[in-house]
Amino acid sequence: MVESTLSSIIGFVVALLVGAFGIYVGGRVITDADSYVYAIITALIGSAIWFVVSFFVGFIPLIGPILALIAYLWVINRRYPGGWISAAGIAIIAWIAVFAVVLLLSVVGLVAPEAVGVPSI
Repeated sequence: MVESTLSSIIGFVVALLVGAFGIYVGGRVITDADSYVYAIITALIGSAIWFVVSFFVGFIPLIGPILALIAYLWVINRRYPGGWISAAGIAIIAWIAVFAVVLLLSVVGLVAPEAVGVPSI
């Protein structure tokens, strides 16, 4: 049980840092923001808000996931300058950056290929 808990904590921290890296890259490209710590806090708040919204409305087909995405974009919009279009740009760049990092980690064998949507054989 301790091993499982430790594994979960490590997984959460790695996911937070990788997600924050994506937000950092997106924020840097779109708004010229230059603080990784700020991106970590944004990622933490964004994931918490996403979880809460998903918990309460995520089960509603189509509407639930859209509301969770809007809530996530709202967090980025509040934390970075530029409005909703900039927030969407940051989120898109963040998604691309995170996908690239996880793909790279998969290629070198640090994460399972399933993490990037490639089923194992």
